Amino acid sequence: MRYAYYPGCSLKSVAVEYDAALKAVCEKLGVTLDEIDDWACCGATPAHAVDRFLSVALPARNLATAQKAGNDVMVACAACYNRMKVANHEIATDGALRKEVNEALGTDYDGGVKVLHLIEVLVNGIGIDKLKERVTKRLDGLKVACYYGCLLLRPPKVMHFDDPENPTSMDRLIEVTGAVPISWEFKTECCGAAMGIARTDIVHKLCGRILSDAKNRGAEMIAVACPLCQSNLDLRQSDVEKDLSREFRLPVLYFVQVLGLALGIDAKSLGLDKLIVDPIPLLTQKGVI
Repeated sequence: MRYAYYPGCSLKSVAVEYDAALKAVCEKLGVTLDEIDDWACCGATPAHAVDRFLSVALPARNLATAQKAGNDVMVACAACYNRMKVANHEIATDGALRKEVNEALGTDYDGGVKVLHLIEVLVNGIGIDKLKERVTKRLDGLKVACYYGCLLLRPPKVMHFDDPENPTSMDRLIEVTGAVPISWEFKTECCGAAMGIARTDIVHKLCGRILSDAKNRGAEMIAVACPLCQSNLDLRQSDVEKDLSREFRLPVLYFVQVLGLALGIDAKSLGLDKLIVDPIPLLTQKGVI
């Protein structure tokens, strides 16, 4: 299996552990990733609120490059995934915008490159049964809250990722490891995403609700698929604890780090040492490492 890989800005900076983990897992599973040549920022979540043309042209530039190579694009960041899927939709349904974007890019991109999130590659491309066969270290008894956030799923008519109200694809991946995905109410609620700097008060409130429900439902860990979500729930967890006068101590791992542990990849290679809420004590207690 071979994909054009778009890492995006976060996985080359604040989320390098996500990049390292997914590469280690893909190598273990025989998935070849060809990083898109000379890729650029996709515009993330702010661009569309400022300039519609720019919000489409930025991801379209990367998609057009991938189209020339003839590969589907695999994305790991939920924000990048969202912007690329939206750009494809906009270009395919708006002839005038397509013409404007292509004139700027000097190409004729038609919005036809297939964009897949890493979760889709693992669940649909490789398959749950084959993943189970590769597990060498079961995480039995570990209770995990699978947090999808909002960018993977909305708008549902464009994303077509999973059930927008009750997604289960990440839960199925976590089940492969032997861990137990809990049932909870906030798996698709917003964490504040891009408001992490401008409105920390809102982020603290939203993250507090997410962390509280996960903890109340018995979660020992949260699994995420987005660098923005991971940063908000992990980096800001201590601030939320102070606001709510409550201790959570919930490690926030990327789902692929959890899967990587089950595949026998060591904690260092998965970047577990880069997380703020240290998962090592919990994983040691559970006999995982």
